Amino acid sequence: MATDPQLGPSFSPRRKWSIGFNVVLLTLLVLAVVVMVNYLSRDYFLRFHVSTRTRIELSPRTVGLLKSLTNRVTVTLYFDKEHMLYSTVTDLLSEYRLVYPRLSVETVDYTRDLGAAQKVKAKYQLSSVTDKNLAIFDCEGRFKLVDGNALAKYAVEPDLNEPKERHFIRKMTAFLGETAFTAALLDVTSPKPLTACFLIGHGEHAIESGDEVTGYLKFASVLRQNYIQAQPLSLLGTNTVPGNCNLLVVAGPRTAIPELELGKIEQYLKEGGRLLALFNFRALNQDTGLEDILAKWGVEVGHNFIKDPDYTTSGSDVIASDFSPKHPLVNPLLRSALQLVLPRSVGQARVRNPAPDAPSVEEIAFSGPRAQAFVDNRPAGRAQRFPLMVAVEKGALKDVITERGTTRMVVVGDSNFLANQLLDSADNRAFAGYAVNWLLERTQLLQGRGPRPVTDYTIVMTKAQLQRTEWLLLGGLPGAALLFGGLVWLRRRG
Repeated sequence: MATDPQLGPSFSPRRKWSIGFNVVLLTLLVLAVVVMVNYLSRDYFLRFHVSTRTRIELSPRTVGLLKSLTNRVTVTLYFDKEHMLYSTVTDLLSEYRLVYPRLSVETVDYTRDLGAAQKVKAKYQLSSVTDKNLAIFDCEGRFKLVDGNALAKYAVEPDLNEPKERHFIRKMTAFLGETAFTAALLDVTSPKPLTACFLIGHGEHAIESGDEVTGYLKFASVLRQNYIQAQPLSLLGTNTVPGNCNLLVVAGPRTAIPELELGKIEQYLKEGGRLLALFNFRALNQDTGLEDILAKWGVEVGHNFIKDPDYTTSGSDVIASDFSPKHPLVNPLLRSALQLVLPRSVGQARVRNPAPDAPSVEEIAFSGPRAQAFVDNRPAGRAQRFPLMVAVEKGALKDVITERGTTRMVVVGDSNFLANQLLDSADNRAFAGYAVNWLLERTQLLQGRGPRPVTDYTIVMTKAQLQRTEWLLLGGLPGAALLFGGLVWLRRRG
């Protein structure tokens, strides 16, 4: 019987050492790559947010502002760490710090660290009873208190987990932290607030009114978030546009503005003033006088109102989603829309031979191509695409020094879309911020959105649907895996 030859070793010593050396070399190489990536990530990194539910991603508007700041800012979180928003607030401030390294954050838990809490209360003169759960922004002695309890909106809804009992839960619907914190940063890093003066006395929208249809109280809050204080302005008698007026707003006058007041507005524009002029269909039967002034600047305000059969929800509104792609005021709105109410047409006046120093007038928002103009409630002219707002800019003349700088204007054919009822419709609120910041030449604030809602999904199923789902999850999916595995086994066996 033949004997089997003796088998030799599987690997020679030389090969074993070669394999061991390669493993060590590859391990060191991987470690070196990891170290280099971590080193470079200090200054150069990309961050990917893979979850739309858990991410706190700063808007481009906030990022632009942070990159423009040079001051050092300290944020003191005077917070109970058990507060439901504490972790969300700290996560948000971590995002701010990644973009703005000059921002430092410290937490003082007033329920546990009593000594540090006393120092914070003394420094910022806080009340022991009412001042709790605060984010305190401090820049070189200028500070702003942000109430943590006001950083979210809530709704009370039935508890679906207790269908037989009348239990209700308080659910967060929107987190307002970014809006509040960015406004606080503007507050503490700016030398003084800008001023927007709202003309009064001719039926304009009132900034102190909470009326849903005519009030501008919400618009005033948008200005405050952009560190602009709103105040009424009367031009009666000897009153003129004050020197600290950075922006003049004429919001939907319904009666004629006297010649004396128009002259003061015209002088303000010649001096390099900034104007937000808003018209509406209620003043069609009578010129306000502002139309003639704007005509001198190359703007034509139509004596009509526009309806658009293709872009409307009720027949009396126009959903404007056609914007000039090049203008910075509306460029962030290119994939958005505005909801206007019977807007008047506002476009560039047609001039054959414009003067070399004529102002630049650009139409920035339009109706759809089948829109129709109405005069005296009757269709006028053919259906067409109508301009609904313009942006005007004119630099200083040569050898002429203007008191306020470059004249800028935004003229819109509707004023109701910024009233309390419609300000939060479509992207009307965002437009309000863009318009005032473009007029004031704050380019770092011409991007971004407001607070994102907290999305909550609820699946409602009948008892039979629930049972089928249970069978699918408990039996169908594991069964499919077993079947697939069995088929693979049979094929390999054969």
